[in-house]
Amino acid sequence: GVALGGMDALLATVQMPPGFPVATVALDKAGARNAAWLAAQILALTDAELSRKLSAARAKMREDVEKAGDEITRKYA
Repeated sequence: GVALGGMDALLATVQMPPGFPVATVALDKAGARNAAWLAAQILALTDAELSRKLSAARAKMREDVEKAGDEITRKYA
């Protein structure tokens, strides 16, 4: 077949009928990590411990971003 440059995948995703949800992530390293986060979020719906771990991990990421922002601000202020 003729390669559609990803348009076939896009159309398959956006044209899914009701009842067939599609979760789309990028095909790179970041996309793989986001796919793992998505799977963990789904599993955490019925796993309280996993839900707590996800919340803690997100809080840590938020703190790390704030710390990095503060360091950049101090360096360039």
